[in-house]
Amino acid sequence: MPILSRVTRRMGLKTALAATISVPLSSTALSAGPAPAGGHFGGPLRVMSFNLRYASAAEPNSWAARRPVMCALLRQERLHVIGTQEGLYQQLRDIEAGLGAPYDWIGTGRAGGSRSEFTAVFYDTRRLAPQEYDHFWLSDTPDVIGSNTWGGSCVRMVTWIRFRDLDGGGEFYVLNTHLDNRSRKARAHAAALIAQRVWGLDRTLPLLVTGDFNVPAHKKPVYDTMLGAGLVDTWETAAERSKLYATFHGYQPLTPDGDRIDWILATPGVTVHRASVNTFSADGQFPSDHLPVQASLTLG
Repeated sequence: MPILSRVTRRMGLKTALAATISVPLSSTALSAGPAPAGGHFGGPLRVMSFNLRYASAAEPNSWAARRPVMCALLRQERLHVIGTQEGLYQQLRDIEAGLGAPYDWIGTGRAGGSRSEFTAVFYDTRRLAPQEYDHFWLSDTPDVIGSNTWGGSCVRMVTWIRFRDLDGGGEFYVLNTHLDNRSRKARAHAAALIAQRVWGLDRTLPLLVTGDFNVPAHKKPVYDTMLGAGLVDTWETAAERSKLYATFHGYQPLTPDGDRIDWILATPGVTVHRASVNTFSADGQFPSDHLPVQASLTLG
């Protein structure tokens, strides 16, 4: 079980989880000392949003085939924060093992505990220390584990963490999510709830949102809602960008200039040096049916 005494969680949810599950909410024990007053940020943070495609034994593109490619990609990129979607518990443990000791992760299954898919966040413990974390569900009852009230195809949720940058002491938030793939109504309500929660956090701190939003940027109200919450699209604000491809490819040939349904959003004070869509593969094997999106940025 994780050691939570030095990492603050919202007590209402903590109590509910303690009453219903007995599996870790993170991979290993968490630890974080008290944050110093003030603080600044170190060098650029490398951030990724990645729909992992849940682990399956079905061929082609089984998890057994994808796992070494996935781990090779993540090791190569040397990321500080990875917002993931669709990962199953053992799949996340496999990625943890592939990344090695400097990485830890926080998350819970969308049905509670280790069941179902996670919106887990991996982080580099050499650079970041979690100060507070929690989860909420994308429904009219966001503090009810596993709730789904908007007609979505399945339960959806958000994992959020307040990190301290160990390279300077500054703090910032990361929210990670996965919106519904079928219901327009569920996506619209989910975006509105996330926007509301963003405004409820400490607005003096920088904030990042990673996720698979299941709609193209610029073409749907979800995008407008998120930007209306005071966020910016790091792809648009980046000083430099990679070639654009559709971020969902379904193991088919890549689509140049296609739809970005996976985004990294940020508060306006964040400086984005580079944004990219990563097309890594090995011997024709992609690590997922999505391409990860990345940003190198400086918080401020």
